[in-house]
Amino acid sequence: MTTCASAPFNHARADIILRSADGVEFRVFMLFLSLASPFFETLFHLPQVPDGATDQEMKDDLAVITMSEDSKTLDSFLRFCYPSTLADDPSLENLIDILSVLAAARKYSLDLIEEKVCQALANQNVLETEPIRCFAIARNARLTHETITAARHTLRQPLIPAHFSEIGLITASELLALLTYHKNCGIAVRPLMKDLRWLTESYRNYHNCIWLFGPYYIGSCSCEQVTDNRFSPWGIPTVSWWATYMQELSELLIDRPSGDTEDSSGQDNPNG
Repeated sequence: MTTCASAPFNHARADIILRSADGVEFRVFMLFLSLASPFFETLFHLPQVPDGATDQEMKDDLAVITMSEDSKTLDSFLRFCYPSTLADDPSLENLIDILSVLAAARKYSLDLIEEKVCQALANQNVLETEPIRCFAIARNARLTHETITAARHTLRQPLIPAHFSEIGLITASELLALLTYHKNCGIAVRPLMKDLRWLTESYRNYHNCIWLFGPYYIGSCSCEQVTDNRFSPWGIPTVSWWATYMQELSELLIDRPSGDTEDSSGQDNPNG
């Protein structure tokens, strides 16, 4: 049983019907598809055979072309083909839809959609919340720049990810490469917690950061001090909250080696 697609793919003056894999018929204009896609331009300009000499299915005097894509994918694909005055570009914020739309774009030679997919995978909101899903989709689609960008954003999350629906899109070796990259970045930040030149170069001398030493420098300060000088650039006992903060931050950065980890950690620091 077939059904008719919604506007604008139900126009009475359409000149061809595209039938989706799930039986939805899209009445469309060949001109729009030909201008958007070299595939359709070639298809529609093939030599026509005489009436009765082909098994071409017809409906309401229009040729019916059976498509392998489902109606949701076909709807998104066709909206990119139509002028914006007739159909808005579809939203590609749902990562589940991106792969099928991208496959259709490549199949029918519509470069514009691939550009839109790349933009969707580079969406900052999506990258911040679903970086490993973006990585899997980009890697599966062989989108190099988007794969690298997504991999960098995974550093904001723990080394071992929770299960995600797109895990089957990448191979075990690709997942291992991502985890190895994450682990190596965690190893790379360890020396930064011991080399405190970023602090000494910023403050020049300890007189400029008296907040770090509490009672040692300010007699009225009631902050506790520690004898552990691992996080003291000048060898002077620091306030305890600083040592605690630096210890916790170093552990967090090993698991999430990203500047965002430091930013979020600093929000919990009453003196940050």
